[in-house]
Amino acid sequence: MSDAAQPTAAEVRAAAEAVKTALDRHLAAVERRTGDDDSGVYEAFNALAAAAETYDELLYDRYDEVTPFEIPGADDKLPPYAGPDEPHALSVLIRRDYAVAEPRRLVAQARRVADLDHDEDGPRSTAAALGVLFGEYEPDEIASRHKEFGLEEGDSTLWVTADGDLPEPGEWLAAPFDQADPERIVCRFDISSVFDDEDDEDHGDGEDDGDAEDGEETAEEAAEASGAGEAGAAR
Repeated sequence: MSDAAQPTAAEVRAAAEAVKTALDRHLAAVERRTGDDDSGVYEAFNALAAAAETYDELLYDRYDEVTPFEIPGADDKLPPYAGPDEPHALSVLIRRDYAVAEPRRLVAQARRVADLDHDEDGPRSTAAALGVLFGEYEPDEIASRHKEFGLEEGDSTLWVTADGDLPEPGEWLAAPFDQADPERIVCRFDISSVFDDEDDEDHGDGEDDGDAEDGEETAEEAAEASGAGEAGAAR
């Protein structure tokens, strides 16, 4: 970094003072906390983390020095719920990833569907085949028959978020996922092979396999129960 781009000593000092102020506010919030999910503590924690990160960056840029602070990254834990206590509406947000493991099988299945619709040519590309299949079948049916279509499951997640009122018709259709707020999540289900790897490391081969399967089944049941929401988001 050039000298002209480096922060000044005064900027580093100001960042250090901001850390001290954030520390005091965090301690005060902890002393006033009203429960495990106190939003004041959560906000003070985030402010302290941001101040410490800024100071660490400026200190390094100016003096090529680091701090002992470790800024926690994003994890699977949800922030404290900050939505309405009596929600009058909810949104179901679903994402399912697939790898196209067998493109020829996928295209063949799509052509079969097209033949039933009296389209003799049928799709010839993988992208066109995907359009045919997802236009014909509900997303939950794709999920249950993915191997038949030459697809391989990846990660999936389901979020249920609460709101005070139902949005106006068409209000979010242009950007359906932009307003997803982690603080309004009332429940969440995740499925990923990484969880299986963690279980193997923690318990050894063959242990607790039944529990892992039970958890996956619960998530799939929840996804099936909200199939209509996913179908609308996919189209």
